[in-house]
Amino acid sequence: MLPKKVKKRASLFTVFLSISVIGVFLILSALNDNILYFNSPTDIKIKQDIDYEKKIRVGGMVKKNTLNINDQEIKFIITDFKNEISVSFKGTIPNLFAEGKGVVAEGKLKDKKFFVADRILAKHDENYMPPELKKIMEDSNAK
Repeated sequence: MLPKKVKKRASLFTVFLSISVIGVFLILSALNDNILYFNSPTDIKIKQDIDYEKKIRVGGMVKKNTLNINDQEIKFIITDFKNEISVSFKGTIPNLFAEGKGVVAEGKLKDKKFFVADRILAKHDENYMPPELKKIMEDSNAK
């Protein structure tokens, strides 16, 4: 039989451990709900189970001669040099946003070919390129 002091410590340790496990689980599940994964147009084309209500990030290069800016919205095409997706955006674009440059758009898909962006991310210098896109470009140039 264990003394009362040992039983009390063991029960306190068990309660502390249980609360810690529950806390870690809640933190990780909250983080998982808020993560926006980067997808290329090819990733979107390949995916079978797309949630059109969930926000995602689409990245690639702004295809040359596709940038159309009018008073109310900006339309352009993002390409990964294998597939393309049309993007519509209402708002202010970053200074580094231009044709032929890397871009990440955050928003929701309407279908596999059309994306409505809430935000355009181009917070890098003009020489930056996402590693995934750099590899795709190197592979396509090698062929």
